[in-house]
Amino acid sequence: MICVGLLPRRLTLHNFFLFIFDFGPCYKYFGLFLPSLFSLYLYRARDLGRGIMGPGLYSDIGKMARDLLFRDFQTDQKFIVTAHTANGVAIIASGTKKNNFLSGEIQSQLKNKNVTVDVIANSESNVLTTFTIDNLGIPKLKTILSCVLPDKRPCKVEVQHLHEIASFTTSIELTANPVIDFSGVIGTTKIAVGAHLFLDTTIGELTKYNLALSITNAELIASLHLYNQGDFLSASYYQLVSPLTNTAVGAELTHNFPNNENTLTFGAQHSLDPLTTIKARVNNFGKASALIQHQWRPKSLITLTAEVDTKAIENSSKVGLSLLLNP
Repeated sequence: MICVGLLPRRLTLHNFFLFIFDFGPCYKYFGLFLPSLFSLYLYRARDLGRGIMGPGLYSDIGKMARDLLFRDFQTDQKFIVTAHTANGVAIIASGTKKNNFLSGEIQSQLKNKNVTVDVIANSESNVLTTFTIDNLGIPKLKTILSCVLPDKRPCKVEVQHLHEIASFTTSIELTANPVIDFSGVIGTTKIAVGAHLFLDTTIGELTKYNLALSITNAELIASLHLYNQGDFLSASYYQLVSPLTNTAVGAELTHNFPNNENTLTFGAQHSLDPLTTIKARVNNFGKASALIQHQWRPKSLITLTAEVDTKAIENSSKVGLSLLLNP
């Protein structure tokens, strides 16, 4: 029996199962065969998960265009220093100045085989501890446990798995009525579709769902996202023009259905030499940004960013500086 459903505008826990299995008898077969199907998936993952490229995670859809258009464009002052001890511990200290407000954090990281421990303390007196285990019994399976102290929010467990035809990420809070964050992608390196769901077990409803589509060829990556239960539709593309100079162009068009508003952003990047990259972007509201990034020593970067509103140039210019030191 093939069970097909239509995605409703408002999803409850009951409607979610109806979306997957539209006919009543499917519930019985689903319950009977789910353990076997999951065991078969893990069995195939052990055999096929080693070194095989797949569709990637949901967060990877559209990532190349997002990085080109938005990554490293900042109008704050940021300073990061990284140091490594003899026993393999990495210590990262960072500080940011934004609107005359200073914030900072110190991160220590220890790696031992497939286990990584991160401890981050910030200027708000919060301490985030994260344990990451890679390849836990299955290749490409990652398990992450994170806790924030003295925050009253519960700890969270996240599981990620990459496969040749599918991937998923699931995080769940360690509480009696958790919020389950699930994202999954199915497809290949050429074409993939994905979904991102938030299930609140307290009320038994999907409080948020997003959908995505990605199409990739040798030079062009196109993606389509449907956000916030269909309120936002975003289309983006990334094209590598010249691999030798890392020259690329990209664009993103987002439509806000409730406000009937469009946001269009164009951007480009080019490497002047192997150590220096320039990027620029502009949107339909008249905001233009440009940056130059130079690697003055291995893994040490200095980035200078400028932003201006072309409709109010006199009082809208901003300049940002980022310095990353890795002795």
